[in-house]
Amino acid sequence: MSVRTLPLLFLNLGGEMLYILDQRLRAQNIPGDKARKVLHDIISTMFNRKFMEELFKPQELYSKKALRTVYDRLAHASIMRLNQASMDKLYDLMTMAFKHQVLLCPRPKDVLLVTFNHLDAIKGFIQDSPAILHQVEEIFRQLTEVKCFFLLCLWQTYGGLSAGEFQLIRQTLLTFFQDLHIRVSLFLKDKVQNSNGRFVLPVSGPVPWGTEVPGLIRMFDSKGKEVKKVEFKHGGNYVTAPKEGSFELYGDRVLKLGTNMYSMNRPVETHMSGASKNLAPRTQENIAPNPLAKEELNFLARLMGGMEIKKPSGPEPGFRLNLFTTDEEEEQAALTRPEELSYEVINIQATQDQQRNEELARIMGELEVTDQPRQSASKGDDLLAMMDGL
Repeated sequence: MSVRTLPLLFLNLGGEMLYILDQRLRAQNIPGDKARKVLHDIISTMFNRKFMEELFKPQELYSKKALRTVYDRLAHASIMRLNQASMDKLYDLMTMAFKHQVLLCPRPKDVLLVTFNHLDAIKGFIQDSPAILHQVEEIFRQLTEVKCFFLLCLWQTYGGLSAGEFQLIRQTLLTFFQDLHIRVSLFLKDKVQNSNGRFVLPVSGPVPWGTEVPGLIRMFDSKGKEVKKVEFKHGGNYVTAPKEGSFELYGDRVLKLGTNMYSMNRPVETHMSGASKNLAPRTQENIAPNPLAKEELNFLARLMGGMEIKKPSGPEPGFRLNLFTTDEEEEQAALTRPEELSYEVINIQATQDQQRNEELARIMGELEVTDQPRQSASKGDDLLAMMDGL
C-alpha cells in the first residue's frame, strides 16, 4: 500500500463532490449568490493551509467510514444542509465516478492528470473569488515547483516517482474501491457500466503515451539486434496518443478523465447492485474493533482540526439540498438502503485550539482497543460524543 495515495484520493473525490453539488444547485434553482457561496465555502475549507499540511503527510488510507466523515464535514461547511440519504447518494456518486476514472487511466501516472482536471474545474468555480483562487493555485504550484509553502510539496511527493511507484498508488486506490459496485444511471445509459455495477473496460482509443499500438511482436538476438517481426490481430481499435498531457500550472491535459460529466444537467440516480447487497459479512468485519482504531481517530482529529469551518454570519438562512428528484424519492432511499451499507458517519469536533487538541490527544492516547464481540460497537460513538463535549 502506498503512503502517497491520500492527497490524490481526497482532491479527486472533492472535485467530483463539487461537480455534483453544482449540478444539483442549478437543478433546484437555488439563487446564484447562495450557490456561489456554498461552492466558495467548501473550496475554501478544502484548500485550507493547515488542512493541506496534514493531508500531505505520508500516511496509509483509512476506512471508507473515516473518509466519509471528512466529506460529511466538508459538505456542511456552508449554509447548505444534506440529510443522510442525500449525503449517502452524494458519496456514492463521488466514489463511483473516481473509481471509473482510475480504471480507465491509460497509465498509472495519468491519475495525476485526472487530479489536474479536477483542480482546473475547481478554479473555474471560483474565478470571481481571488482569495480562494490563490489557495487553489498553491496546490498547482505544489505539483510543479520544488519550492512551495506546504510541508510536503506534491512535486517532491510525486515528481520523481517511478512508473512502478505510480502503479502502487493506482493499486492502492483500486483496493479502496474494490467492493463498491453501485450502479449509476448515467454510466448505465452510456453503457460504461454493467447491470451488476461493474465497469466496462474499452478495447479502443489512444494507447498510453510513449507506447505503440498493439499488433507487432519484435524478436531480438543475444546482441540486441532485431531479427524478426510478427504481426497479430489485437481485436481492438487503438490509435497512438497524440501527445502527452501537460503537468504545468496551465496546460492542455489531453486526458478528459476527471472533467465535469454533469455539465449537460443530466439526472443521475444510484442503485445497489446485487454484488453490493451481499457485502454484509465483509462490512461487519470492517466495523469490528481493530488495531487501527486509535490511528483512525487521530487521523480524523488531525484532518478536522485543520478545517476552519466558518459559521454563517448575519441573517442569511440556510437551505436543504436534495440529491434526489423529489423528497419522496429521498425518503424512500433512506428506508430501502441496506443497513450494512450505511457509512455510519462519525460525529467528531476537533478545533484548532491547542489546549483542546492536547486534551483530545490525551484521551485518544488512553484509548485501548481489544478484540471484543460486536456488542461494544457503540463505544466508539460514546467516545466521539465525549469529544464533542470538549
